[in-house]
Amino acid sequence: MIIRRIHSRDNRIMGEIIRAVLTEFGANREGFAWQDPELDLMSDAYSMQGQVYLVIESEGRIVGGGGVSSFLCNLESCCELQKMYLLPEARGRGWGDALIDQLLLEANEMAYQFCYLETLKNMSKAVTLYQKKGFDLLESPLGDSGHNACDEWYLLDLDVFYAKLFILGNKNMGEK
Repeated sequence: MIIRRIHSRDNRIMGEIIRAVLTEFGANREGFAWQDPELDLMSDAYSMQGQVYLVIESEGRIVGGGGVSSFLCNLESCCELQKMYLLPEARGRGWGDALIDQLLLEANEMAYQFCYLETLKNMSKAVTLYQKKGFDLLESPLGDSGHNACDEWYLLDLDVFYAKLFILGNKNMGEK
């Protein structure tokens, strides 16, 4: 398994993965990423400064991905964890854990202080991962992501994440 930046040749398959996972969780409708115009052009959508989209490749095949991009809200220097979806075969192997660590390290290199995300309660394994990483549940959404059908919102202070990562090391990050 390798984690790398998305390339234009990955656009079609990543769009298919995102739609398949959204369908799996009943989020193939208005108010979710399902409608985002960039789903088939992810390499272009994440090509600007302050953005990154990474994919997980296993045995030459893309099995998931996730991104970070600036997020406009009442917090300065906030990014959003976006479009992080893995195929069922890629779950439960620690690959999502490794992907989120890499995305948060990329956010650090881009000098973000906070990381926000929106999700669904029924994506319970993803929610568990976010909580393990130190994301705190919010009472309401920050800003306007355009995904008004999500029912849980989380925020992570990246300075706390980086301090834990430095103290515990990447291998032990998030263990309780």
